[in-house]
Amino acid sequence: MVSYSNHKEDVLKRLRRIEGQVRGLQRMVEEDTYCIDVLTQVSATTRALQSFALQMLDEHMDTCVRTAVAEGGEDGDLKLKEARDAIARLVRS
Repeated sequence: MVSYSNHKEDVLKRLRRIEGQVRGLQRMVEEDTYCIDVLTQVSATTRALQSFALQMLDEHMDTCVRTAVAEGGEDGDLKLKEARDAIARLVRS
């Protein structure tokens, strides 16, 4: 079971909004919008993606990792390593 399965529609709605922001960027370039305005929109889109990633990580920690650690064994260690690796990737991006 994935951590967002109980509210998948909300997650998809959020991703569609981000997709709309990316389409807006494409439109801005097609319309030769001033560079700084495009960069401002890139920044907003980046923040939206980062916020989404943090939400996913938080839910993963609250459900998948918590359950695996509570059950003990190798799966708990694996889930913790996956979470550490995901955090490292987010910090580097």
